[in-house]
Amino acid sequence: MPAMEYSFSTSDHSSNTEPFIELDPTGRYGRYHELLGSGAVKKVYRAFDQEEGIEVAWNQVKLRNFIDDEFMIKRLYSEISLLTTLNNKHIITLYGEWRDTQRNTLNFITEVCTSGNLRDYRRKHRHISMQAIKKWCVQILKGLNYLHTHEPCIIHRDLNCSNIFINGNIGQVKIGDLGMAAIVGTDHIAHSILGTPEFMAPELYDEDYTELVDIYSFGLCLLEMVTLELPYSECNNVARIYKKVTSGLRPEAMNKVKDVEVKTFIEKCLAQPRARPSAADLLKDPFFDGISDDDEI
Repeated sequence: MPAMEYSFSTSDHSSNTEPFIELDPTGRYGRYHELLGSGAVKKVYRAFDQEEGIEVAWNQVKLRNFIDDEFMIKRLYSEISLLTTLNNKHIITLYGEWRDTQRNTLNFITEVCTSGNLRDYRRKHRHISMQAIKKWCVQILKGLNYLHTHEPCIIHRDLNCSNIFINGNIGQVKIGDLGMAAIVGTDHIAHSILGTPEFMAPELYDEDYTELVDIYSFGLCLLEMVTLELPYSECNNVARIYKKVTSGLRPEAMNKVKDVEVKTFIEKCLAQPRARPSAADLLKDPFFDGISDDDEI
């Protein structure tokens, strides 16, 4: 049975006859023409690891977006280099990175999850138990705990259901899109604005925040998983989202959460920074009582 919600295809043509559009400097990774996803900063293409014989994702950042900011280019490069050292089963593996001066791009190779992102997967499978959603949440929190307790601390800053990925055949969830993560020092405080407005914690807008902004985003991810609705979808522009978020107003989707236990848990994640629990704290929450902690969780 095919398990494809990612847009790559394995039926129309075999990889050994499909031409590569581009090769990495070592010749190990070949990029195909097919686009898997696109964002404001980067594009993600289907690619192939000739050494391991597996399909991978080729992430490409157009550096012309930072043409007047060499410092930002160097920072992006150094941060992505650090991310290649991460090793956790709930974090998308980053295999390699390089800067292509001729094409003026920054490229990095990551693993691919067969069922695509959690947003599309959840919308495709509308009848899912709360227990299954809790199992996904445990895995996301374990990934966040790994990032937040890493030396140095890593803040994702753009956690949402479109950059959490799933291997649906085994229920394995992984956090991805770490190329724009913030590497922060021992004070765990970062000072730049980045993220998806609907999922950004209020303190992110103040440019003075810690890794707990990821917990806020995680709470809204859970809200989306439960309601199948984007947070603040009632707002038709970023300014209105900003006004609601900074005023402490919850998204209207919260009114659709009928389960008191779920609503209470989401509120814990959305609390003021000083009252907001860490990923490790949330993993011990009674909300997850009875959820098994086997190898896939």
